[in-house]
Amino acid sequence: MSTLAQWCYRRRFVVLGAWITALVGLAVAALTGGTDFKTAAELPDSESSQSYALLAEADVSSDTTSSTIVWRTDGVAIDDPAVVADVGAMLDAVAAEPGVAAVISPYSEAGAAQVNAAESTAFATVALGPDADTDEIRSVAEQATSGDLDVALGGQAFVELPSPSGGTEGIGIIAALVILLLVFRSGWAAALPILTGVTGVATSLLLVMVASHVVDLDSTSLTMAALIGLGVGIDYALFIVNRYRNALMAGRSVGDAVAQAVTTSGRAVVFAGLTVIVALLGMFVVGLGVLTGMGQAAAVTVLFTVAAAVTLLPALLGMLGHKVLSRKQRAALAAGALETRTTARPTVSSRWARLLHKAPGGAAAVALVLLVALAAPAVTMRVGNADPSSDPAGSPGREYVDLMAPAFGEGVDAPLLLVARTPDAAAALAFADLTAALPDVAGVASVQAAPLAPGQTVAVAVVTPLTSAQAEETQDLVRDLRDDVIPAAEAGTRLEVLVGGETATNIDISDALMSRLPLYLGLIAVLGFLLLAVAFRSVLVPLVGAVTNLATIVVGLGVITLIFQHGYGSELLGVGSGAPVMYIVPIIIVGVMFGLSMDYQVFLVSRMHEEWSRGGTNGRAVRVGVAETGRVIATAATIMLSVFASFGFSGERIVSAIGIGMAIAVMVDAFVVRLTLVPALMNLIGSRNWAYPRWADRITPHVSVEGPAETADDRPASRAETKELVGAGYGTR
Repeated sequence: MSTLAQWCYRRRFVVLGAWITALVGLAVAALTGGTDFKTAAELPDSESSQSYALLAEADVSSDTTSSTIVWRTDGVAIDDPAVVADVGAMLDAVAAEPGVAAVISPYSEAGAAQVNAAESTAFATVALGPDADTDEIRSVAEQATSGDLDVALGGQAFVELPSPSGGTEGIGIIAALVILLLVFRSGWAAALPILTGVTGVATSLLLVMVASHVVDLDSTSLTMAALIGLGVGIDYALFIVNRYRNALMAGRSVGDAVAQAVTTSGRAVVFAGLTVIVALLGMFVVGLGVLTGMGQAAAVTVLFTVAAAVTLLPALLGMLGHKVLSRKQRAALAAGALETRTTARPTVSSRWARLLHKAPGGAAAVALVLLVALAAPAVTMRVGNADPSSDPAGSPGREYVDLMAPAFGEGVDAPLLLVARTPDAAAALAFADLTAALPDVAGVASVQAAPLAPGQTVAVAVVTPLTSAQAEETQDLVRDLRDDVIPAAEAGTRLEVLVGGETATNIDISDALMSRLPLYLGLIAVLGFLLLAVAFRSVLVPLVGAVTNLATIVVGLGVITLIFQHGYGSELLGVGSGAPVMYIVPIIIVGVMFGLSMDYQVFLVSRMHEEWSRGGTNGRAVRVGVAETGRVIATAATIMLSVFASFGFSGERIVSAIGIGMAIAVMVDAFVVRLTLVPALMNLIGSRNWAYPRWADRITPHVSVEGPAETADDRPASRAETKELVGAGYGTR
């Protein structure tokens, strides 16, 4: 790392030019070639996916999408001739739009059941081909809205899909800049982490846009990559800038200070970044294409932010020199007032470290109580897909539900598709008996079964539930049909019935992902333990780190459950009322928070290990680690809070849940876990923290996270400081 730092310092203009060239080149490529984002269509092996395969096998499936246009009159009968004429003209205009395969009007014989005169409401079904322009169709339909006629559109084609970030991260960046200004009291010191982080993220996002032509990536991958990359990128640069400033104030030259910062904090940045990347790539074990793509895009972004931190940042530091110090620091340095450990004033972090040493048991107990309280809601977490009934009031989806549900039931847009293989007459008769009995099943509103043609061996029926797609009762109905009702109908026959449809598919995906979540949690817990064991050659330190990492993850899950499922504050975020937690959110929270928790653990413990390796006591090592990293960890966490929370106000439920969940989890991890619980436990454990079996030591590769010891800090502590440490109990192991 020292060689890299010195080369970047000496060739700083070359390094800067290389980054600018890469940024401009990728921008030209992205603007010229555009993007080719696509949603991964593959589904986990499930009953719903098997139902689609059976439909395709029987050539029953269609490439059209069914959607709905609903209207309600006010003060006028739904079948008033004027209403019929106005609506008819609107439906004719919709039918004339390119890509519209069919329109069934409620005023026709085929759509007679699509009218509820008592509620003055009716709807038309619209079959859309893959090339239909839904925005144009929506515009045409909504033109019929008048003083006595409300029109809304819904169904699969008109669901508003998650979109890339709308620039809310800019608010987080501004907040981060303000925080850095308050901490560093230097414009350049505050700007460097922002500049470095944004450069790394921008370059990587352009690369992701270009790569979308080669790899299947969803457009939301950009938002996820920006969210994660900005947070870690600014933090990584912050740690290096802080170490560089300390080295300057200790009397180092600019070149030596750059080398020292990269050799120490830079090593920790590389190690921490690699753990985040591994955690993100580990999403592959979940087995869902859209998540794998998000993980890959975010991993590329983290890689670029690490590269920017250890190459571009040293070059920029070399150009700026002492300008990253505040005016007061530069004046002190010019006057020869060097800052060492023995001359530095007591800080909030050092006082906190002393308090943790005096009362480690009480501090640990308070931290544990707080963690349990925040994590408790995770026990009630229900994973699923939020439907438009939970959208914000006034949104297109909510307007559609408010018109449709009172007249035709909450489950009208949550149909379950029963696809049956009927190889013989007995099977066909059994399926007919099943569809006839389904209306009496609890939770079923209605059943429609298409008649079987002679020789047809695949039958289809549509079951409309009483409740909406996101309701727990609908999930219970799907499981009841699969576990009890359908097996009873199949008994003694060759009938095979599969439950599919969009609602059942979402349930199957949720079940599949949650069934693999324990594997993912176990994998990253073991990974975290092994990485920390290699870094610090200890058993208890990695064990404490792995367990507390899991605690932080559960806190994140508890927070999103409380806010987004139970609805405490979700309306304030502009995402509507409470709804099940979207199935990709827990996986992303787990992967990202593991990496971020490892970051703070590495920065904290590496400083402790550095002190322990010099022959210090365990108490002194813990005290120095907290005292010298507390301020920067607190600053880094506050910056991440600002960046992540800014995504929480994006108005998109998934992005908001991930942003808010990680923002609160990061703050809890930094202040409650890393700066309170971990040092308190290490004080209680004592010198056993650093015990490591001899056989393990022989086979463990040597990796120096903290780099070589700093010469400036090698001088012994003053007699007064030594007396203070011994008196406080730091002199005992």
